[in-house]
Amino acid sequence: MLVSSAVAEYLRYCAVERQLSAHSLEAYAVDLNDFHRFLGLDRPLESVGSADLGAYLSDLLERRRLSISTARRRFACLRTFFRRMAGSGRAADPFQGWRLELPRRMRLPRCLSQHEVRGVLSSLAGAQRVTSSSSAPVLIAVRLMIATGIRVGELCKILVSDVAPEATRVRIRGKGARDRHVYVSDAGLRSELLQLLETRAKQPTRDAHLFVNRLKRPMRSQSVRVALRRHSEASSNRRRITPHMLRHTAATLLIERGVDIRFVQKLLGHSSISTTEIYTHVSDEALRASLEKADVLANLAA
Repeated sequence: MLVSSAVAEYLRYCAVERQLSAHSLEAYAVDLNDFHRFLGLDRPLESVGSADLGAYLSDLLERRRLSISTARRRFACLRTFFRRMAGSGRAADPFQGWRLELPRRMRLPRCLSQHEVRGVLSSLAGAQRVTSSSSAPVLIAVRLMIATGIRVGELCKILVSDVAPEATRVRIRGKGARDRHVYVSDAGLRSELLQLLETRAKQPTRDAHLFVNRLKRPMRSQSVRVALRRHSEASSNRRRITPHMLRHTAATLLIERGVDIRFVQKLLGHSSISTTEIYTHVSDEALRASLEKADVLANLAA
């Protein structure tokens, strides 16, 4: 089997059997096709060995000078690809006996301050008052993301039938076909969701999407990104706000308020708690408040 055929087969497997999102499939395709281009000729899959992996690593870091994080991501994708091919008996796994040793840099998630969150919500609410109900779904969507930490792709997949009758719980279709529930504790947000449900109940099918655009089509992730960018600028925030920053902010705020990290892990849909643990390193506001309360120098003077 040629490498190109193996890549196409693997992407079909990821789409059909693993049910990966379009965003994940696109990322896998970029990484695998980059390795395919590096090999040059469309070689037989079984001819790829550990020497090719080493040469590819040198090409990424030395010739192209890509970041270590990019190299790690590319090789993580290659590892799962060759593991799948080896498991189906189509080629030996070149990663057997070859280990990637690159330092792992822990990057802190980009979170919003409470001032920035209030600024964006205020701008969205102002736009809703001016344009009547056209901005209401976006405002509710943003509030739901801040309250629950769901991904923007997950938000756009929510169906009317996914929302509990009292809007206290929402079913989320997560990454890797892993469903979960998130809970809405804010009474105001629950009321807004119920009003949105009443509006959407006019649709002919119960499986209609909860969030739609002005054309009554399912809201797209890009629409939320554009709205956030526009309203973050309108609120005079100094940096560009993205949907994923809302997810990071939700997790950080929950941990700062003492929510057990295992509950936060379940809420965010992380398969490993080590992914969630990074938020314990970004609670700067809680750290500042604790240090002010302790006030070491003042206690020494006393």
